[in-house]
Amino acid sequence: MFAEADSIPRAKYANMMHSDPNLSSTMTNQTEEEYGIRNSSASAVGTGMYDRMSCEGSPMMMSPWNQATPFTQTQWSSVEENLPQNGLIGSLVREEGHIYSLAATKDLLYTGSDSKNIRVWKNLKEFSAFKCNSGLVKAIVISGEKIFTGHQDGKIRVWKVSPKNQSLHKRSGTLPTLKDIFKASLKPRNYVEVKKHRTALWIKHADAVSCLSLNDEQGLLYSASWDRTIKVWRIADSKCLESIPAHDDAVNSVVSTTEAIVFSGSADGTVKAWKRDQQGKYTKHTLLQTLTKQESAVTALAVSKNGAAVYFGSSDGLVNFWEREKQLNYGGILKGHKLAVLCLEVAGSLVFSGSADKTICVWKRDGNIHTCLSVLTGHTGPVKCLAVEADREASERRDKKWIVYSGSLDKSVKVWGVSESFIDMNQMSMMQQQQQHVISHSEPFMSDGSFSSSAGGASSHRRH
Repeated sequence: MFAEADSIPRAKYANMMHSDPNLSSTMTNQTEEEYGIRNSSASAVGTGMYDRMSCEGSPMMMSPWNQATPFTQTQWSSVEENLPQNGLIGSLVREEGHIYSLAATKDLLYTGSDSKNIRVWKNLKEFSAFKCNSGLVKAIVISGEKIFTGHQDGKIRVWKVSPKNQSLHKRSGTLPTLKDIFKASLKPRNYVEVKKHRTALWIKHADAVSCLSLNDEQGLLYSASWDRTIKVWRIADSKCLESIPAHDDAVNSVVSTTEAIVFSGSADGTVKAWKRDQQGKYTKHTLLQTLTKQESAVTALAVSKNGAAVYFGSSDGLVNFWEREKQLNYGGILKGHKLAVLCLEVAGSLVFSGSADKTICVWKRDGNIHTCLSVLTGHTGPVKCLAVEADREASERRDKKWIVYSGSLDKSVKVWGVSESFIDMNQMSMMQQQQQHVISHSEPFMSDGSFSSSAGGASSHRRH
């Protein structure tokens, strides 16, 4: 989950020019309110936009290999030669679906949308694609040769790259497996109440899978869902080890750390820290601490690589952070967005926050002080997901620089170059004038979410 582990060569951008392609007129004419409605899970589910019964059939009825569909190759836009230290490298626009999920590994970028297609990009050109009939792809994570995707229909699908052709992806399974579903269904005790007068198997999610998080050291996959639970999966044999009744409302984000701590954020306004204990072949998670309880929904989470800081974004446009030494202590607030924060990433000393206000704020951490280096603008819709990789060529020059991918509901993915040493003085001055800065330890944190008025208006986003 941390960008330091992967890097990509800077040379791939050498022949690009700086212009951004024109976005569709229909997308630019849509209002922010329309984006808010589209991004609201309640309206999507309530109107039947996503039908759980539309998922694909039994894997036995499917072809073993999903051939890349014969889509026309989409070129990344070119960018001017005098590339700013923090700025746009390229943009991809395809009129087929809103981008909901991203995953980057080495020279490959995976994008998930509501078009039923998962696309793979290599060197900023379309490399392959594979289709999932369930529709909306809400989460993508990669563990070695396996790709896990979380979906609106409550399922997690597992894909493998063909050893003979790297552009082909095989659907290798679904979590939970059909075998495990059958075995569990034989015992009444395996059924739990998921809604009033409705029961389901505890190993299955009863609503959309909102996010995924990997713990490669332990060989575990965590899935969070709008059904208010977090499930723990053993990657080696696809077994569901545990179902955690984590929150009182939809779980929007889950992050597993290397120190047996798991963080979760929910539409119920809480962020919780869970302690993982290994009990033989199974796991047991116990609540360690509730970090916050607020009125605004928690919509995004990110944890620094060393686990020293935990960031969470909310529907009121704020990013709060907690610091950990011997225990977790409240650190402060990052004020930079006018609408809901929809995604967060941490890389090196930088924190990236994407928002429904169509911008990405770049924050640099120095101790417990955060400075806004720049605000990346260019999307015409809410920024729904982020992925970050190290710029290998820049690191060789001892310049800490990152490649940032942002996916948006404007149907585009944009690629940015961000340097840790660059500060946009104009932007910094503007934010100081607007008093959109970090609140220090001395300023009290209101658990009722009363900061929302200074954030420029709260959004109605609850489920993410």
